Amino acid sequence: MDFYYKNYLISDDNSKINQKVILNFLAQSYWASRRSPERILKSIETSHCFGVYHGDNQIGFARVITDEATFYYICDVFVLEGYRGQGIGKKLIEIIINLEEYEWMTGVLGTKDAHGLYEQYGFEKDSERFMRRAPQRSSQ
Repeated sequence: MDFYYKNYLISDDNSKINQKVILNFLAQSYWASRRSPERILKSIETSHCFGVYHGDNQIGFARVITDEATFYYICDVFVLEGYRGQGIGKKLIEIIINLEEYEWMTGVLGTKDAHGLYEQYGFEKDSERFMRRAPQRSSQ
C-alpha cells in the first residue's frame, strides 16, 4: 500500500527499503545499537515494514510485529534528522494504527523519549503491566 503525505511516499513495499539507511540509523540508536546487522535484516524480513521516501531517498521507517489476530508491536520508528519537524513521524504512526488489519488489535510500543507523540494516538504509559527480558548474549 502506498500513501502520500506532502512530498513524501509512505509504503509497505519491502522492495523499496534501503537496508543501508536502516542499518546506519539503528546502529546509532539507543534501542538497537547492540543488534547485529544480520539480526536487523532478519527483523525487516519477518515484519510488516513501512518506509518513508522523499524521491528515491528513504528518510523514515517503522516496523510492525503482529500475531495477525490480537496484538501488534510498533518498533524501530525513525525519521532522519533533516526531515524531522514536518509531521512525517505523526503521519507514519497515523497510517499504521488506522490500517484495517490493526484497528481492532491491541497496540504496544516502547519509547524512552517520544511519549507525547504516541499519546496523541491513544497509547498510554503502562509500566506496571509490561515486563521485558533483555537478551542474555550480544547478537552475532
